[in-house]
Amino acid sequence: MLATFLCANSAVAITKTGEYNIQHLEPMHWWVGMQNPELQIMVHGPAIADLQVSVSYPGVSITTLERTTNSNYLFINLHIAANAKPGEMELQFSDKQGVQLRVAYELHARRAGSAQRSSFSAKDVVYLITPDRFANGDPSNDSHISMRERADRHSPIGRHGGDIKGIEKHLDYIARMGFTMIWPTPMIENNQPEYSYHGYSPTNLYQMDPRMGSNQDYKNLVAAARKKGVGFIQDIVLNHIGTGHWWMQDLPASDWLNFQSGFVPTNNQHTTVLDIHAAPEDVKNFTDGWFVQSMPDLNQRNPLLARYLIQNTIWWIEFADLSGIREDTYAYSDKEFLAQWSKAVLEEYPNLNIVGEEMNSNPHILAYWQKGVINRDGYVSHLPSLMDFPVVFLMPEVLNAEETSNSGLIKLYEMIANDFVYADPMKLMLFPDNHDMSRIYSLLHENLELLKSSLLFTATTRGIPQYYYGTEVLTKSPLVRNDGLLRADFPGGWAGDQVNGFTGKGLSGAQRDTQEYLRKLLNWRKSSIAIHEGKLIHYIPENGHYVYFRVHDRERVMVVINKNKQPTALNLDRFQASFGGLSRAHNVITGETITLSRPLLLDPLESQVFLIKN
Repeated sequence: MLATFLCANSAVAITKTGEYNIQHLEPMHWWVGMQNPELQIMVHGPAIADLQVSVSYPGVSITTLERTTNSNYLFINLHIAANAKPGEMELQFSDKQGVQLRVAYELHARRAGSAQRSSFSAKDVVYLITPDRFANGDPSNDSHISMRERADRHSPIGRHGGDIKGIEKHLDYIARMGFTMIWPTPMIENNQPEYSYHGYSPTNLYQMDPRMGSNQDYKNLVAAARKKGVGFIQDIVLNHIGTGHWWMQDLPASDWLNFQSGFVPTNNQHTTVLDIHAAPEDVKNFTDGWFVQSMPDLNQRNPLLARYLIQNTIWWIEFADLSGIREDTYAYSDKEFLAQWSKAVLEEYPNLNIVGEEMNSNPHILAYWQKGVINRDGYVSHLPSLMDFPVVFLMPEVLNAEETSNSGLIKLYEMIANDFVYADPMKLMLFPDNHDMSRIYSLLHENLELLKSSLLFTATTRGIPQYYYGTEVLTKSPLVRNDGLLRADFPGGWAGDQVNGFTGKGLSGAQRDTQEYLRKLLNWRKSSIAIHEGKLIHYIPENGHYVYFRVHDRERVMVVINKNKQPTALNLDRFQASFGGLSRAHNVITGETITLSRPLLLDPLESQVFLIKN
């Protein structure tokens, strides 16, 4: 009997002629003209490894079939020659009795210029969003019949209903604010019984969560954003999955997970990977241990899993037309795999930027992972960018501290002075706060001027600035990290909200002032070549002032971070060499022009940025 159906979670047409069936087939399609001509397809179904596979399609050949300890999995290795054309090929699965299954597998044409796509850099400003908490554009998908957790906006750790349509509805707001990149926390399927809203417990690496929308919805969102000058950075999780992943019902191999026989927690000791004295057991526990019982740790030393994860990243870049990747919990994965993964992705997309999360306050630990650093152990990384947690963690302390010879701004100056350990500090991503930290406005004890100093520093020092949604409207949180509360709903993202941050309705004067301040700052930043490419020159802080310059052949910018609680007059004579012979400066925020030969008058805690010009 013939039967045509779609295998679970995959839009792949399959014709069944015998007793065998396919439950999963990934990736669901691929492209011709890729730099790497090799493709590996994972096939899952009862006793599927008993079958042989053949294909008859010009330019496509099967090189090998790989099997594991689980006969329900078969891995098909294909070679797609440079002359292969887009179209539909047929994979035939056979046994001694003949063809048992026919799979129609599509090869797509790539977008023009896909391989050379541009990416995010110091020219950009990134807007980080937790989609479930940003805006609810489609209330009909808040809960879904196939998903275990239902929406409950009253629960801080529950799903609130934000989705892809909610982001798309507010693209104009995001672009108007001056953001040029959006980084949403993962939106792929998280079919967990609870606490799934954040997206970091993936249960299907090839599908959007239906409570967010469909794969096509996501693709449409990225295209709509691109038309407004805004790119998309996808959050990728390589280290772990959620216990609800379909693999967990039938693991592909006996070594697919680390500590596959049972939960062993990670020691969270980041130093072990690069510590020349570290005990091997401690290194293994850090990289192989699980975060929590609901997040099984993946063993990327298995070459089939490594290939799967590499292809999955490339698939999303190509499918959705992404502008970059943010990789979660970077150092927790096997480090040889990380080098293999980043190298493979960048061979396909040489201009792509990838930022890794190494949540540590030590710049030497971050530097170990950046491309171009010469490491003592010979490890060669291909990761272009890292999130600058050493500066991020320090900033609230610096801004809150009393100014002395060894506290306050001098600590920030000394931390920036550590940039010599990095191969390229301009590629670090800097931010006031994010989805794993208490809100910066609360950490600064709701001091508006100190908040503005934080926003200003983030936008004007070296590197790539990122801001978390809601910071612009003074979102608060407990001082002790509480994920459910710090990832609060953006006001106005839900029908009936009394306060609307998108339109300004109901915002306080302080909220409006901060939102407008950041809007002016970021839109000016778009056109500043000194900020995008200029050298950073900073002066030792004195008398509660930290002054630094961004210097380019065509432009100079001066930034003054001011910690004084009383009005001050900053003598500018010390900085004459950095003025480049120019005598006037334009205040970027107020529009005022000052003369550089006179002291700069500053209100209490008022920080300022100036474009120096004739």
